[in-house]
Amino acid sequence: MPPADDNRTGTTHFGFREVATGEKTALVRGVFDSVASNYDVMNDLMSMGVHRLWKRHFVDTAGIHPGDRVLDLAGGTGDVAALLSRKVGGSGRVVLSDINAAMVEVGRRRLDDRGIVANVRYALANAEQLPFASKSFDAVTIAFGLRNVTDKDAALREMRRVLRPGGRVHILEFSEVRAEPLKKLYDTYSFSLLPTMGKWVAGDADSYQYLAESIRKHPPQKELAKMLENAGFSTVTYRNLTGGVVAIHRGQRG
Repeated sequence: MPPADDNRTGTTHFGFREVATGEKTALVRGVFDSVASNYDVMNDLMSMGVHRLWKRHFVDTAGIHPGDRVLDLAGGTGDVAALLSRKVGGSGRVVLSDINAAMVEVGRRRLDDRGIVANVRYALANAEQLPFASKSFDAVTIAFGLRNVTDKDAALREMRRVLRPGGRVHILEFSEVRAEPLKKLYDTYSFSLLPTMGKWVAGDADSYQYLAESIRKHPPQKELAKMLENAGFSTVTYRNLTGGVVAIHRGQRG
């Protein structure tokens, strides 16, 4: 089980490195400044396009309705926000939020190019200190972003705060592979092939080494479910996809 952030000593993990807690946000921002322009290309290569199926299933099973207000945290290049915009329709609203300005700008351009403009807004925001009023959203989504947050417990509490009573949080994230044969193959892929692809395609092996390491440091399925409960969510569930390569966690604000 990955260790929790050690706030007593003022350190946390950045991949497999221990860094001062206050430094992690800037380090993560640097990673995504570096990878923003190639992010979608690399995602397609790394997952052989499967990340698009994961995201589509994530949104299709989230119970989003026309007229809903949805906050998409760590929304990056807009894949999930684009899917959500169709669900909420003209009477709803999606707020694509990310801590990284370069990622938000890529997302804005790509959604504008697709004509998705009427019901999507953009915000620069730290998930640990959201600049939104309490009880202002029907749903909060975060896909492949929670593992990069320094204080995950604080972020989960903030997600609950901005949800209306009965609103739900939906988390799609890499998780712990269950089957041993697949786990060994996945480790070889993550720590050998992934940085090499990052070097060849994006000219940045180090950032993709960090991304692989961040997956291993992220809380596994049961631990993340318990964190959701500790943050005040009820009816917490999780479902593995692709043998636990990723998992979908959900919880409700009572």
